[in-house]
Amino acid sequence: MSQLTTHILDTSKGKPAQGVTIKLEKPNDDGTWTVLGSGETNADGRLPGLLKEGELLQPGNYRLVFYTASYFNAQGVKGFYPTVTIDFETFDTSHYHVPLLLNPYGYSTYRGS
Repeated sequence: MSQLTTHILDTSKGKPAQGVTIKLEKPNDDGTWTVLGSGETNADGRLPGLLKEGELLQPGNYRLVFYTASYFNAQGVKGFYPTVTIDFETFDTSHYHVPLLLNPYGYSTYRGS
């Protein structure tokens, strides 16, 4: 299993959010961000392979950017947040699960297991 996993649940439907593009990024010293991985959620709302096999994040700050506008647009739903960015910090090389609970006018996240 990847060290970093995520999934999206559309709480307005009670179903996984398929087809959402996600980017994993790390900050650079000059204030820019480097993309470490990206992809699109599957039918289960998950993005397997966000990190390459065997790749580990070193302790530090990272962010996940969820491109939610295209997800809502594809359903003919107007969403308030075109992107959701979750900044987080890792403290070691253990597993981190960062889920997103999403609806057109709100979102929530937590550190999962």
